[in-house]
Amino acid sequence: MNVRQKRCPSSSNATERDVIVDYLRTGADSLENGDPITLEAGGESVTTAPPGRPTFEIKAEREPSSSAPDGPGERELEFELEWADGADGTDDGDLSIE
Repeated sequence: MNVRQKRCPSSSNATERDVIVDYLRTGADSLENGDPITLEAGGESVTTAPPGRPTFEIKAEREPSSSAPDGPGERELEFELEWADGADGTDDGDLSIE
């Protein structure tokens, strides 16, 4: 079976804290109002509408350095929403933050 996956926008770079807060606030406001969320990055744009009860995961990790196992590692803080296509009558798999 051949499954074709749509390319989705992604971004990972050093960003000022106030810019991160603006991104999170924009997404949170859209989520609170039940509005679709659109992400745009690298010439790609995706819009999605999370259902009323998506699965929410928040995770903090500390990973050792791959080049120096005894040296300083990397820390991560992840926020994730997940749901099945079509959940709550929504079958839109697109994503956006505006």
